[in-house]
Parts: sequence; C-alpha cells; structure tokens
Amino acid sequence: MSWPSCRRSVVANAMAGSIPIDVALCSNAFEPLAELQQWPQHQSNAATAIFIGRMRSQGSSAEELEAMQLEHYPGMTERQLQHLASDAASSHGVRAVLLRHRIGRVTPNQALVLVAVSADRRGPAQRCCQALLEAIKHNAPFWKQEISRSGERRWVEGNTPL
Repeated sequence: MSWPSCRRSVVANAMAGSIPIDVALCSNAFEPLAELQQWPQHQSNAATAIFIGRMRSQGSSAEELEAMQLEHYPGMTERQLQHLASDAASSHGVRAVLLRHRIGRVTPNQALVLVAVSADRRGPAQRCCQALLEAIKHNAPFWKQEISRSGERRWVEGNTPL
C-alpha cells in the first residue's frame, strides 16, 4: 500500500552509484512500519538499522505543544536529503537507504522522520543511520515553528541535543 501523502521526487529516488536511495517528503501522517514493509531492501540484506523520530509533546521551553509546523524549500530540500543520504551511504559502505520526513503540520506523537539503512553487517548499518540522522538534523533545509496549547507560535533556533 502506498501512502499518497509521501511525495517522492525523481531526484530523490536516484541511485548513489549502485546504492538505492529512496527519499520522500510526507505532507500528511505516515506509518513508518508500513513504509518499511514496502521497502524491498528491508529483507534482502543481513542488517537493517532503523530510526523513527516522533514529535515531542513539550517544546524547547518545556511548554505543552499542540503542533509543530515544518516548512521547507521544495526541490532544494529533496536534493539536499538525497545528497546527505548518498554521502552517508558511500562513507559507511551500506547497500540501501530509505528516508521519510514530514512537512507541514505535525502533532505530538506523529512520526517526523524515518531513517532505515540496509547493509551486510550491523556496524555499518548502525553507524550510517546515526550519521545520516545527525546530518539531517544539522544540514537539511527545514524550519520548525512550535505551536503551544495557548496558541503562541515560536520558531525553533538550532537543533535539539543528542
């Protein structure tokens, strides 16, 4: 089953050398485990490292959040995510990468990001997954606006610590 809210771009579905990289931005809620079930590389290699990030219910100032708005620059964001995934995959010698990232309005506990990396061994898969996640957090062109339960809006500066 394909989730229509996840938009794959031609650029983002390119091969990094011979490494399949599958990148999509999702404008509506997506189910990470369903995305993994559809990914053929999930079962074709010995190791798969997976990270699922969900929206927290508390903001960076510890206030209760109603939602978060994730803005991006269409076209540039997909190319940057493809570039980051390709670099991480090449650096760690993995076989395939799957990346899903939310855009638009996200509510607490909804999936924000899915990073899955398939490799011959657990070490490269885990290291690549971690490196790609950090690269996304620090280098992907996303802008986050927290919306508190009181209706106050605040743009997030910087990233959350590890």
